[in-house]
Amino acid sequence: MAETTALQFELADGSLVTYPKGLSLFEIVKPLADKAVSPIVAAKLDNQLRDLTYVPKQGGKLILIDLTDVDGNRIYSRSLCLVLLRAATELYPNCKVKIEHSLSKGFYGEIDCGNDKPFTGAELNNIATRMSEIIKADEPICKKTIPLQEAIELFERTGRFDKVKLLKYRTKPEVNLYCCGNYIDYFYGYMVPSTGYLDKFELRYYYPGFILRFPSKEHPLGVPPFVEQRKLARIFYEFDKWGKILEISDVGSLNEAIAAGNGGHLIRIAEALHEKKIAQIADQITQDRERIRVILIAGPSSSGKTTFAQRLSVQLTVNGLRPVSISIDDYFVNRDSTPLGPDGLPDYECLEAIDTELFNQHLAALIQGMPIKVPRYNFQKGMREERAESIQITAEQPIIIEGIHGLNNKLTQSIPKDNKFKIYISALTQLNIDDHNRIPTTDNRIIRRIVRDNQFRGHDALKTIGLWPMVRRGEEQHIFPFQEEADVMFNSALIYELAVLKQYAEPLLKKITPDYPEYPEAKRLLKFLGYFLPLDDTEVPLNSILREFIGSSCFR
Repeated sequence: MAETTALQFELADGSLVTYPKGLSLFEIVKPLADKAVSPIVAAKLDNQLRDLTYVPKQGGKLILIDLTDVDGNRIYSRSLCLVLLRAATELYPNCKVKIEHSLSKGFYGEIDCGNDKPFTGAELNNIATRMSEIIKADEPICKKTIPLQEAIELFERTGRFDKVKLLKYRTKPEVNLYCCGNYIDYFYGYMVPSTGYLDKFELRYYYPGFILRFPSKEHPLGVPPFVEQRKLARIFYEFDKWGKILEISDVGSLNEAIAAGNGGHLIRIAEALHEKKIAQIADQITQDRERIRVILIAGPSSSGKTTFAQRLSVQLTVNGLRPVSISIDDYFVNRDSTPLGPDGLPDYECLEAIDTELFNQHLAALIQGMPIKVPRYNFQKGMREERAESIQITAEQPIIIEGIHGLNNKLTQSIPKDNKFKIYISALTQLNIDDHNRIPTTDNRIIRRIVRDNQFRGHDALKTIGLWPMVRRGEEQHIFPFQEEADVMFNSALIYELAVLKQYAEPLLKKITPDYPEYPEAKRLLKFLGYFLPLDDTEVPLNSILREFIGSSCFR
């Protein structure tokens, strides 16, 4: 039989293209650039994510990955971090760079130049200039596979002990490293093939560090406008302080603590920090009890809003207040009146899906001491039903309202601003894989949701991952634009939680086979969880926010 000399690929639009065998994906996708909105940085071949250096051995279904795709955005930002690290170490050979967390459509990080002087904007400008030079030169970014022990010894010689701690728990015998010029590093995920792809970026001084900004899914052709997020930055800083209290800065440190048998101690301290913060918020509300009548709690999916609201209610009761809770969900309009989204399907997450007029009438009546009958929404029938019982409160009783639109003033437009206290809650993990590989907060939340949906909603990981893009769109539209309007932010992330969630999530993710579109994401999350040593959940307290996801919560 004659050997095949050409490969045929089916594109997303159903068209077929044929190329000689032996070409890399870079060569294959180059003539297809006009089919993408922004530069193509990777591709999916038969549902497997591949970098552009990959040489296909057979044809198949080819999906182009550009910057409008979440995987493309990850590859671009990760590659840009590599260039930043190279530029910084070339200019300041003894410097230490740490990529810490997302902020203002970019990554916040800090640089210690090793000269006992504070890092300045002038030094950052030097790094930005050198980055531009490297990008303009379109230098190759090369991947090399080396034995695990050789990689560990390399990082020991260069003083990068965060990577030594991480890799010593790795079970695979080899590791992929990336090189650009004379700089070599370990990264979690693929890169672009050369620096010339990365011509859109901004490096902004943000005391005491910097923000590295780049195109987003929504702005794939350039860096989006800068919007400062002071309150979000403050909550990340607080979590960083908690990490220092626990002496846990990255996954390697967490694994060492678990391996040493200190997991229970970590759980107790992390939970005590949560309880102290919730008590402080309750004290803040209590001090202004005559003004604050409505407490609004909002946050993205899987933030732990329900448990937080219950724990806050307990602390307020300790302070002599007797809060009552109202669910926004009971004020949904009847299903046949739900507005339709751009896709023609009911949009249950838009504000218009709630009967805000009735909701505000009831709130105003409650605050004035009048009795009301809160409706009960029957989700099976898709309609509101009347309750027999009514509720009435005194001036000493604040109303707790938890839901997606809590920070949007339109939800509670009849209530004066001075009578409202807004709380934003999210799982904003500051725990990173190592100094140069961050953990996106969305990864923390989707793993929480995969576990919770399986435990309490009968959903498998396939369904949860499939719905996640829609959930994320709703968050971008209805939650994130209002987060800086909160009076206080609460970070529901627990520094130990991914080690506990690992044992719940991995079996669910392994059930997703390569023939499903969700497989690449499941594979990525499995690789991510593979960095963690498992931690038994027996010492997780019953009132923990984590119990909302793994079960046995005392509030359920």
